[in-house]
Amino acid sequence: MSLLVVGLSHRSAPVSVLERAALSADAQMKLLQDTVAAEPATEAAVLATCNRIELYADVDKFHAGVAELSTLLAQHSGVGLEELTPYLYVHYEDRAVHHLFSVACGLDSMVVGEGQILGQIKDSLARAQDLHTAGKLLNDLFQQALRVGKRAHSETGIDRAGQSLVTFGLEQLAAGGDVRDWAAGRTALVIGAGSMSSLAAATLARAGVAEIVVANRTFERAERLAEILAEGDDTGTVTARAVRMDAVAAELTRADVVVSCTGATGLVLTAEAVAQAVEGRTGAPAAEITGTPRTTAHAKAPLASAGPGDDNCPLDLSAVQPGFSLMGEAAVAGMDAATLEQHAAWVAGGTVDRRDRRTPETDAELITALAATAATVGRIPERRKPEPVAERPAPFVFLLDLAMPRDIDAAVHRLAGVRLVDIESLAEASADAPMAADVDQVRRIVSDEVAAFGAAQRAAHITPTVVALRTMAADVVAGEIARLDGRLPDLDERQRGEIRQAVHRVVDKLLHAPTVRVKQLAAEPGGAGYADALRTLFDLDPETVAAVSRAGDSTDTKDRPA
Repeated sequence: MSLLVVGLSHRSAPVSVLERAALSADAQMKLLQDTVAAEPATEAAVLATCNRIELYADVDKFHAGVAELSTLLAQHSGVGLEELTPYLYVHYEDRAVHHLFSVACGLDSMVVGEGQILGQIKDSLARAQDLHTAGKLLNDLFQQALRVGKRAHSETGIDRAGQSLVTFGLEQLAAGGDVRDWAAGRTALVIGAGSMSSLAAATLARAGVAEIVVANRTFERAERLAEILAEGDDTGTVTARAVRMDAVAAELTRADVVVSCTGATGLVLTAEAVAQAVEGRTGAPAAEITGTPRTTAHAKAPLASAGPGDDNCPLDLSAVQPGFSLMGEAAVAGMDAATLEQHAAWVAGGTVDRRDRRTPETDAELITALAATAATVGRIPERRKPEPVAERPAPFVFLLDLAMPRDIDAAVHRLAGVRLVDIESLAEASADAPMAADVDQVRRIVSDEVAAFGAAQRAAHITPTVVALRTMAADVVAGEIARLDGRLPDLDERQRGEIRQAVHRVVDKLLHAPTVRVKQLAAEPGGAGYADALRTLFDLDPETVAAVSRAGDSTDTKDRPA
């Protein structure tokens, strides 16, 4: 087994990079085709969700495989290789199996324990099968990952450790209150009719909203989802209807809750569109709140405009992107060290003391400390002056953006009366979510399953060699029986049968213990060399072994369930 995975996720990359690297369905198909066409890879599968992009492949060379898969990800995502590389992670062989099994169990999800990832893994396998890029290794791997994920959810309480992204997002909109109490009687607008939007609509219906309006570019899909929602409502308290995308602006003025998850590459709802909806709802222009944090407990600094407090800032103001605070990290990106030092002193309210210059030794210590912090929290902390936080009025419009790249303009965070929760704020909110005790049990399940999968793969690797050995032994027996027939022509059929059975029993008994033992040894870590030793000791024809292996793969493919 030479399984390799190269990817990036919410754990390794910021949302801004994940947004730009997101792959459309067509891009995923092209990536798979180009991967198997590349020299190091013989199989390929892509797992692409709203917060991860991973390319799995069976490769014959590790370093060449890493280079090729990284290059292909960069080419098809549109993010340059130099920019993408720092955010990529690589797993090989057993570590790659461990990673996928952990993903399938929800251990690597933004919301630990969520079960939606199983459907996404199933879709990933189906896509690779349709394109004939998944061979025996990836078929076995992904099907076993689905079984491991189901086992984790059935044997443990991992479901209690987390929820689906939709449920978690609605809880964030409800600001920690009961979702049912918060949703009761509200009108919801769901933009998109895919799997995530459908899950959001169903969750809202169960939570008790009074009306759900579904908008989609393909009106027939919106109609179908509305029909499903109406048919599934046993209480008769939820009405559902479909509208075309050009009706979204009008529906925004009526909606209390908006959930958007489309495959659009640009914004579906701009800040201006939401502001107009607020104005249409209240009759007054939407107010913009400056110095306000995002809607999470651990919020990032606001993107407020420069004001009087920015006097005497040492930065070149013309180089700063409009709309960003001069104390924020975006303002100092790309500045030279001397300017950064002056900026840090200005933010702290002091001046730079040139008499107390840092030595290379102290610089090294600071760099080490920063690296440790970045490894722990995923980013280098900013040095900033606290900005004034304005009092936010209670929200009356709630927006949940589950798309990647984002559907809703992040500037909506600054509108009074509006609460926006998106993938970035969900990542921040879930970073400190409590881990359930069941997580440890799931980790043990993953470790056991990885060991079992590896043993099965190693044992399967030696099986064609064992079959070829037994075939060679049968050929030798047949040849010797034929020679005996020529030397003893007077033997009757019963005597010939007894001799034939005796010779076969001797050969089978001689081969039984060694072949059983070699399978056991081959299944252990580091046991791959036993197949080579067997082929060398018995001078087995490599082509015969390969033919047995190909026949086995063909049988597996034919018998594989749809």
